[in-house]
Amino acid sequence: MAYKILWVDDHIEELRSHSMYLGERGYEVEGVTNGLDALAMLREKNFDAILLDEMMPGMGGLETLEGIRKIDHNIPVIMITKSEAEDLITRAIGKRIDDYLVKPVSPIQVLSALKRQVEARKLAGEEITRDYMSNFMAVTDRIAQAKSPAHWEDIYNDLVTWGLDLFKYSDHGLLETQGEQLSAANLAFGKYVRENYQDWIHSDPEQLSEDIPLFSPRVFEKLIEPEIQRSRQVFWITIDCMRMDQVRMIEPLLEPYFHMDSKHYWSMLPTATPYARNALFAGLYPLDIAEGYPGYWRSGNHEGSRNAFEGELLNELLKRVGSAATGSCQYFKIADERDVDPLHRNLGSMGDTRLVAAVYNFLDIMAHGRSQNRILKELAPDEAAFRTLMRTWFEHSNLFNIMKSLARRDCTVILTTDHGSMMCRRSMKIRGNRDTSSNVRYKFGDNLGTDDDRILLMKNPKDYRLPAESTIENYAVTSENFYLVYPTNFHEYERLYRNSFQHGGISLEEMICPFVVLRPR
Repeated sequence: MAYKILWVDDHIEELRSHSMYLGERGYEVEGVTNGLDALAMLREKNFDAILLDEMMPGMGGLETLEGIRKIDHNIPVIMITKSEAEDLITRAIGKRIDDYLVKPVSPIQVLSALKRQVEARKLAGEEITRDYMSNFMAVTDRIAQAKSPAHWEDIYNDLVTWGLDLFKYSDHGLLETQGEQLSAANLAFGKYVRENYQDWIHSDPEQLSEDIPLFSPRVFEKLIEPEIQRSRQVFWITIDCMRMDQVRMIEPLLEPYFHMDSKHYWSMLPTATPYARNALFAGLYPLDIAEGYPGYWRSGNHEGSRNAFEGELLNELLKRVGSAATGSCQYFKIADERDVDPLHRNLGSMGDTRLVAAVYNFLDIMAHGRSQNRILKELAPDEAAFRTLMRTWFEHSNLFNIMKSLARRDCTVILTTDHGSMMCRRSMKIRGNRDTSSNVRYKFGDNLGTDDDRILLMKNPKDYRLPAESTIENYAVTSENFYLVYPTNFHEYERLYRNSFQHGGISLEEMICPFVVLRPR
């Protein structure tokens, strides 16, 4: 396939040798001598890129560029200029040129610029495909040999990176292979967590070890309090139910405003809001919250009711650890756009507040609503579309506006989550009494039963630092991409929750949480 190039230069005849050189390398060049003819040609034909002379009689290069952008917003434009004057280049970049060359130019310089603009996607796709295929067996071996939290974090990080790159640049057929490898990783990861989780959460918190993950209750002390000590002001923003691949989608939006330092921590089990987020803000496991602050822990099946005291738990945590933010903390919970106004409106008056914590529930609401909303399902039929929808929300949200405002302040911003989510594809039967919870990736209730060893059955919840309302209550947490369904009306609920986003279980997507420290540029 020949790429079609429009070359605009008042001395176009003198560039015949350049055009022939490009033609031999797969570029079909059409030339015009002025801006008016270029715009007329662009209205009649489709081109893959434009080479544009900056100095032309009549309509100059910058004026022609304005006309080009009115006709085609996205076509790559490479400006060729005699001047390296900074103000000229700045103006050209402001009018959205994609590259520029300074005369005299050689054919190889023009070819290189065109390759960067026209063939970049194809060349990147070829390189990513080669990279993934050459590492495929190595990743499979790493999954089989993974023995530490750091190993699993590296594996998941690499699989997310390849998944995003393959989707963006390469043949989508390889995505199925990458998805199968991620499933194999989750199979091994589930076994690894089931075998070690109880020992991990009972380990001595003062004995740091590479063999023990950093779980939700330790995040504040290990990752957030040091930033409070170091910074004049910290904004701690938690987007509920955000996965690593989703935060990667919004990082390019934040990169012009912040230097970013990406880390990870592990959500406790169940990877669900009432447990993981309370643990994050309290610095305690749920059993310790229920026993130490019984007024702040509510029992029952309704998840939202058990997260009513996060601000109070955070203030207790600040006092308990002797934080520099004790007595100087504000907390906001944003469930919809109406709730954002107080945070946005009060930004200017928070200059002396050491810690501002905010929770955004949009992703969690969208993940839950998608399983029961036909329009949301059509908008986000798969994980890639769900990521794109999340980016669209963020790009047009008040949160993004707030973060752009924070980039102009002397502060540190922490962006994280309480847990991720998993697209559930396979059903699994579980037995329980009528009062068993309605959750899909985990359940709690009296006398839960299962014959499948891929479910972590917590027969004595206190052994897992979870509260129990009765002596016969237990918890069941599933793994991989399974979801739990009762034998009663099995097929009805199996259809309802198939391909829905849920959380509460054991998976790389749910447990390994992004933690990004952002410092204004």
